[in-house]
Amino acid sequence: MRKIAFVNEKGGSGKTTLTINVGAWLAMQGKKVLILDMDPQGHVGKSLGVDVHKVQKSVFDLLIYPDVRMEEAMLPTANKNLFIVPANKRLTDFVINVAHQPDRHIRLRNKVDTLEGFDYLLVDSPPSLGLLTVNILLAAQEVVIPVSLTYLALDGCAEIMDTVKVVRENFGHLDLRISLVVPTFFRDTILVQSILNKLTHHFGGGMSKTVIKFDMKLDQAQSFGKTIFEFDPASLGAKMMESVASEVMALG
Repeated sequence: MRKIAFVNEKGGSGKTTLTINVGAWLAMQGKKVLILDMDPQGHVGKSLGVDVHKVQKSVFDLLIYPDVRMEEAMLPTANKNLFIVPANKRLTDFVINVAHQPDRHIRLRNKVDTLEGFDYLLVDSPPSLGLLTVNILLAAQEVVIPVSLTYLALDGCAEIMDTVKVVRENFGHLDLRISLVVPTFFRDTILVQSILNKLTHHFGGGMSKTVIKFDMKLDQAQSFGKTIFEFDPASLGAKMMESVASEVMALG
């Protein structure tokens, strides 16, 4: 099973959009996919039509209670082969509940290690660095970084690289790697092209060949609780998501 975390410590990078649509495309190829929502905003569930405030068990229960199994917190979606573990605001209490526990950094990894029968585990990360993100990185093998093409995005990329390095070295998780950097919200301006050139120079072959442009259909799909492939499979957004997802699959 490939374990891939979609990480950006700054919001507004298109992280959730990528996670759910890459997951949906992989599921469409016959792969069994589980998406874990580790963001207290609960956008994965909301984007797939789930009322995250009414779920019986969420990722919070999974992380807090040792006897809660992954299967108990898992929900099917309208997409065959695609399942999610939703999140909601309760997840903000995670740090308070485990702050003094010796296994606080590996709560997620302990649960992920029991998961069987899936080809892909995708994790949508919170837009901040903290204990939740450390749990994610220790449970994952690969990191996909969506980067909004703005001036400050270069700083954000550097921060994520530093975080991955710290987790590798301090926790001995040497298998963790940045597998793909995906530029998002492309606009045809001199500044954006300059930022894209700098990212390409730095990451080289690690840069996605697909540049994600703004597409209203992607936003509309989420507002209807659907993936782009359900909402408008002929749209530019669907073509871009398919292209990124095929790159992710090829890296395995």
